[in-house]
Amino acid sequence: ICWQHCGNIENTEKLQYSGDRLYRFTVTAYDCGKKRASDDAEVEIQVKPTCKPSWQGWNKRIEYTPGAGSLALFPSIHLETCDEPLWNIQATVELQTNHVAKGCDRDNYSEKSLRKLCGAASGEIDLLPVPSPTANWTARLSVHYSQDSSLIYWFNGSQAAQVPVMNGLHAHEGLSDHFTLSVWMKHAVVPSKGRREEETVICSTVQSEDGYSHYSLAVHGCRIAFLYWPLLESARPVKFLWKLEQVCDDEWHHYALNLEFPTVTLYVDGVSYDPALIHDNGLIHPPRQEPSLMIGACWTEEKNKEKLKGNENSTDTVQGDPLLIHHYFHGYLAGFTVRPGSLESREVIECLYACREGLDYSDFDSLGKGMKVHVNPSQSLLTLEGDDVETFNHAIQHVAYMNSLRFATPGVRPLRLTTAVKCFSEESCVSIPDVEGYVVVLQPDAPQILLSGTAHFAHTASDFEAPDGVPLFPNLQITCSISHQVEAKKDENWHGTVTDTRMSDEIVHNLDGCEISLVGDDLDPEREYLLLDGAALQQRGLELVNTSAYLTITGVESIAVYEEILRQVSYHINHGAALYERKFHLSCTEMNGRYSSNEFTVEMNVLHNMNRAAHPNHILSSQQFIHRGHHLPPELSGHSLASTHNNAMVPSAATIIIVVCVGFLALMVILGILRIHSLHRRGMGQEVPGAAAGGHTSTGSKDSDMFWDDSALTIIVNPMEVRSNDRNLGPPGLPDPSPYDMSHLHSPTRAARRGQQKTVREELIRTWRKMMTALTRRHPTPQTAMTWTTDTSLAKVTALTAIRSFKTPV
Repeated sequence: ICWQHCGNIENTEKLQYSGDRLYRFTVTAYDCGKKRASDDAEVEIQVKPTCKPSWQGWNKRIEYTPGAGSLALFPSIHLETCDEPLWNIQATVELQTNHVAKGCDRDNYSEKSLRKLCGAASGEIDLLPVPSPTANWTARLSVHYSQDSSLIYWFNGSQAAQVPVMNGLHAHEGLSDHFTLSVWMKHAVVPSKGRREEETVICSTVQSEDGYSHYSLAVHGCRIAFLYWPLLESARPVKFLWKLEQVCDDEWHHYALNLEFPTVTLYVDGVSYDPALIHDNGLIHPPRQEPSLMIGACWTEEKNKEKLKGNENSTDTVQGDPLLIHHYFHGYLAGFTVRPGSLESREVIECLYACREGLDYSDFDSLGKGMKVHVNPSQSLLTLEGDDVETFNHAIQHVAYMNSLRFATPGVRPLRLTTAVKCFSEESCVSIPDVEGYVVVLQPDAPQILLSGTAHFAHTASDFEAPDGVPLFPNLQITCSISHQVEAKKDENWHGTVTDTRMSDEIVHNLDGCEISLVGDDLDPEREYLLLDGAALQQRGLELVNTSAYLTITGVESIAVYEEILRQVSYHINHGAALYERKFHLSCTEMNGRYSSNEFTVEMNVLHNMNRAAHPNHILSSQQFIHRGHHLPPELSGHSLASTHNNAMVPSAATIIIVVCVGFLALMVILGILRIHSLHRRGMGQEVPGAAAGGHTSTGSKDSDMFWDDSALTIIVNPMEVRSNDRNLGPPGLPDPSPYDMSHLHSPTRAARRGQQKTVREELIRTWRKMMTALTRRHPTPQTAMTWTTDTSLAKVTALTAIRSFKTPV
């Protein structure tokens, strides 16, 4: 530090606020004789922080979660003025949403679905429809597609679309002095060397009962004009003018014009504007009294072609038209409709076309004295004005971003804060730099649409052949849930995220379409088809497309309505059609196809009655024997069958196995009986010669007659019961038969032989009953029981017939 004669103190190094903030000096003065001054001067220097007038305490990146409501953009911001007194502060917050859809975030439904949601009345006429054989006036226009899959038409300044007049009827028949025009428009601003010309959006001459009327809608620079001529014969034309920045900002905006002559109201993005100026244009030459409608240009009666600047040579869409065309439009048009005879209400227009996102200020109650807040109609610009810094800081901290859509369009929204101040001293007045940031709208939690119900069932062919068919989804359930990540803390040492799935009942979910498709071949219309009442769908405003490959239902409705409708879809087959199974896929969408459900698959089996003529005679007789009078066999008493009239269903694999086993058992029983017959005949043949020779039989001959040859037969019986019942059947002196020796079944007496026959029959019947009981326990279902009852009963009848026919000769 050095001291100079001027009395200034200079520093040799930069002083830092982060270092020493206070310096104290003692200054002593000496004269030329080096005599010291009597008093010293104390000097104290304080180092202050560098002050730059600016906004402090704000974040450049602001994250917004869809469904969060309003979010403060600058919750901790404050203005640093470096102690400069101010007497006026004006700040402007600008939110840029032009890159999102058509100018801002709106409902992602189609135009038709949105009109239904907003309660708009039907009857509008589409002036720019999809090109088709019946609407070919848009075929030559350049076509683009928007995010909601709607058509966008490009007019290059030399094209127009003239709607043809057919049979004296016009596409806008019924237009008079009450109608609503509605159009999406993006006016392309093209630099022009000379004066800008008027560009016509729509030009029309209408014939009514009173005569011809004419109207046109055009843009001229940043002005939009509507010309209306009530009667070409007598009345004078009136032109309504609006000067709007939306017309010339090269961005998408929606325009809706309500005409209720003499009142005209223009809505831009759902905000109403009254005309700024009305002209009585009495000197305009009236147009030709001929019904005509043109979009993108207008015609003129002038004969001087030089005024048309060569545009009359354009033959893109007006070939063969004798009218001279001029005032071509340059820009994009979409969703151009007219609703004759009635007007759209303000509430409906706001619901249809108002932006769902923007700047918001709701803390008007705590707004300080002298503060002013203004928000533009599109909510993209908010202005604050005040005179006190502290009050101004409090007000700007409540500026918020709001998006009312639950499933908002994700992405970045640039943000800018500009400030202008006025100071008491113009020389030292500060300048506040701009603040630039951005709002990041996060990806919304996708709804999970779940379709559930019975996935596999079978019905008889008669049910499918009924007039109403069989419902495909009789117990369909549609649920919607949302899974999102939430921060969780289990203990002090663990932090993480968990997935929380909750039913979104508090959110109104609307489906916009469902499709039923087939797995495999398409439906054969001559044999099968899907049934659904189309009239009921039209009453709900839904559309139905029913083809051999799919069935679609389109239109916005609640989940409950779609459940009710889908449960009514039925599958029908014609009588005699040889169809056995079909598989169907069902899927639904939400938010104009943005979110899709799972693919629910339903498999249907058709159960046919077996052709009786194709059965063998013994099977047919057995069925008649079993089911005459719907009486069940005694052996199956206690087992209930679901339906006795379906006596022969299509056999399954288990049924075939059971039939084979029972048939094999019956065959073995028959073979055993035949073997017994054979042995009896052999024994009788040996007994008769012995009697003729001597009239007496020896003990040895009796023993040989009683011999049982069981080499080729095995009959399973209860040995203990046989032994106890037949122990005393033989003659005196014979030993007790062995449990495994069946030779004791032969008796030389008639009574003994009858007892043996009875015992064999009882054992066979007892064995058959045990087998039937085991089969019933193993296959308890009614359908299976019905199937094997017929076949096993047949085996039983065969076995019992063979047993009863077995008689040993006396």
